[in-house]
Amino acid sequence: MTGFIETLRYMTAAQKPAKGVSVYTLFVNRPAGRVLAALAYRAGATPNQLTVLGALFTFPALAAVALVRPGPGLAVCVCAALAVGFALDAADGQLARTQRSGSPSGEWLDHVLDCVKLVTVHLVVLVSFYRFFSLPSPAFLLAPMLFELAAVVIFFAGILTEQLKRRTTAPATPAAPAAPAESAPALRSVLLLPVDYGVTCLGFLFLGSQHVFLSVYCTLLLAHLVFMAAFLVKWFRELR
Repeated sequence: MTGFIETLRYMTAAQKPAKGVSVYTLFVNRPAGRVLAALAYRAGATPNQLTVLGALFTFPALAAVALVRPGPGLAVCVCAALAVGFALDAADGQLARTQRSGSPSGEWLDHVLDCVKLVTVHLVVLVSFYRFFSLPSPAFLLAPMLFELAAVVIFFAGILTEQLKRRTTAPATPAAPAAPAESAPALRSVLLLPVDYGVTCLGFLFLGSQHVFLSVYCTLLLAHLVFMAAFLVKWFRELR
């Protein structure tokens, strides 16, 4: 137990900066990921194994959304599986930093599975809408398509912006100590909640009620469209 607590404390001190993340990621997903990463570290697991384990929670749950008629039981199971998968997605990076075992191949695997996840989550909603929902209008079938577009553009453009910034930023002096993680402004963290993947996962908790889920899903869609436009303008200006 002592070794586990020490590992958890070390991971807490080596966290990524809090800037640019929502309160869900900051106070729910990262802490859950730290616990899973610490357990994995004590068990001798690798970051890639955690990445694959996260996929094993995520993709069967998404398949169930497309194949099984929505109900309260399915909603709880899907939400729980997606939330655990997202926590494992945070855990693999934390484990890699703790073991100092990060690699380009591991980062590639993590990002590819993230991209597949973002595409699949909205494809299965589209299938569920078509097969099981009594939609007010066929036009609502466009909602998952637009949601997928916004989510993938935000994901890709964010990663691309980060990589391009690295090219233009002078490297830190090797002897300089690492800067402590800054606390994200409270308002910014709250405003980012609608575009946090974890909140999308929580939205599936309402899958058993068609009208509620449709309202929640379309609300998150509108938020993603607004944030996509805002992010693209912001990132373009920063790179100029």
